[in-house]
Amino acid sequence: MNTAAKGRRLEHRSRQLLEAAGYTVIRAAASKGDFDLVGYSSAGWVLCQVKASRPPGPMERRALAEAPCPPACVRLIHVWKLRARLPEVVER
Repeated sequence: MNTAAKGRRLEHRSRQLLEAAGYTVIRAAASKGDFDLVGYSSAGWVLCQVKASRPPGPMERRALAEAPCPPACVRLIHVWKLRARLPEVVER
């Protein structure tokens, strides 16, 4: 499986988790932006970066922290370890 297919598969898995939590989720496919998924609900917004195997490095973490964000917004990083059923979730 190539890296693009792996990333897409993991983004869909993260999307399903966010939708199960009550968010309407939009996938920013091939946007090359800071976040892969954008979700909204009556509780607020969630921005999610999906990673395979390892968390983002220091420069990417800084970019995620400095990215513009609407009020009542949560920034998440989903790190999917090999064969894991659920991601490690880091809130920024």
